[in-house]
Amino acid sequence: MSLKTTYSAVQIQEFMVSNLAEVLETTPEEIDVNEHLENYGLDSAQAMVIISKLENLLGFKPSPVLLWHYPTIAKLAQRLSEENPGKSSTEESKIVAPFLDLGAEVVLDANIIPMGNNKIDVTNPKNIFLTGGTGYLGAFIIKELLAETQANIYCLVRANNVTEAKSKLEKNLQQYAIWDDKYSQRIIPVVGDLAQPLLGISESEFTELSTNIDTIYHSAALLNYVYPYSALKTANVLGTQEVIRLACQNKIKPLHYVSSVAVFESNAYAGKVVKEQDSFDDWQGIFLGYSQTKWVAEKLVKIAGERGLPITIYRPPLIAGDSKTGICNTHDFINLMIKGCLQMGSFPDVDYMLDMSPVDYVSKAVVYLSKQEKSIGQAFHLQHPQPASLKSLVEWIRTFGFKLEMIPYQQWQDDLINNVTDKENPLYTLKPFLLERWSDEQITIPDLYLQARRPIISCEETLKALQGSSIVCPEIDSQLLLTYTSYLMQTGFLSLV
Repeated sequence: MSLKTTYSAVQIQEFMVSNLAEVLETTPEEIDVNEHLENYGLDSAQAMVIISKLENLLGFKPSPVLLWHYPTIAKLAQRLSEENPGKSSTEESKIVAPFLDLGAEVVLDANIIPMGNNKIDVTNPKNIFLTGGTGYLGAFIIKELLAETQANIYCLVRANNVTEAKSKLEKNLQQYAIWDDKYSQRIIPVVGDLAQPLLGISESEFTELSTNIDTIYHSAALLNYVYPYSALKTANVLGTQEVIRLACQNKIKPLHYVSSVAVFESNAYAGKVVKEQDSFDDWQGIFLGYSQTKWVAEKLVKIAGERGLPITIYRPPLIAGDSKTGICNTHDFINLMIKGCLQMGSFPDVDYMLDMSPVDYVSKAVVYLSKQEKSIGQAFHLQHPQPASLKSLVEWIRTFGFKLEMIPYQQWQDDLINNVTDKENPLYTLKPFLLERWSDEQITIPDLYLQARRPIISCEETLKALQGSSIVCPEIDSQLLLTYTSYLMQTGFLSLV
């Protein structure tokens, strides 16, 4: 009988520091064991890399939720050192999250009241404030704002100084083939932090911005499918409150908020048609922390609207690559899943609909709609109007030369557990996340997105609002899929070998 090695808190801590530094492409000396892990900006895939490496070291699978109930390396290492290494995988310790009443979370600071009686000009802003400029959708919104307005764009960036912030913006725009030196003077970095009071900006600069800015686009959010609500609240909920504060202070500034169709993830809407202006009062059955924060944050924006702030809400689904170039975020969850399934040689035979919308459609629609006065007070669904089935995607991929089969979901899960042992397969690092059981129903994350559990998102009013703009959502057809596949293969992300 072989005995499993036990590790001290110090040994686990050293291991985590080394591996976190590797994932973040930095040095161990720059890792603070008492810093909240969320402040390192780990995305879902990176978090799963850490989990998988811990599993290999310790001999048992730590629950992904552990990372956020013990939010520093020091605390997590201590907790893991107390774990019994002799437990079987079926005896993993389960953490029961405290009851969360999302309705009680919807509280907007009473001092946030729209100030001033300035005339609102939504069509010709001179100075725009934008969050999310170092993200995927935010980059394409910048592209559209540069093309469709003459405004200067002030971009909130978490950085040590202005030089670093500008470099981050340029690097992000360059990777999506958006950057052009001629726009350099119009893109102005603002060093701050969505998760801090006043957005991490000094009070004097916050006041100056609130006076000079004409319009705000809030597209930033910490997107992670692993974090619970508690770990995302500061950035996604309280950060939204600070953006609303900026919109209301000194003069009224229209707020364009990028929400998500996830606000309708409650099982109360399963199978029902939800329209753009429908209320979304049900939250029971929203399990993902990210979706929970989007529900609360949009409620805060709605309250601001009731207090007199001009608001417009945009709810995209999953955002796919550029329909013309195929350029996309290869590190997002969907691309990693597709790559992993291709390497497995199988997809789960489940009833999924691909309602993804190309990023250029979403960004063009947001900017166009934001410049229409009749959009004030409205919500828009940027859902794909003609989604395709997962089965049709698999069939098309087969024609490209990939050998694939669709197998029952339970068999696919078993294969994932037993056969995906190559660390080069993205699903290897995603295994703990994909197999984790959530809620009293003990369902997995893929279960949440089965068609039977989802609402039918209507975008009829949005399509009417876009009429006459020449903005049309590209069909999910062979041409679009070829564009995406070609890009992913040209970059080396996908391979037939």
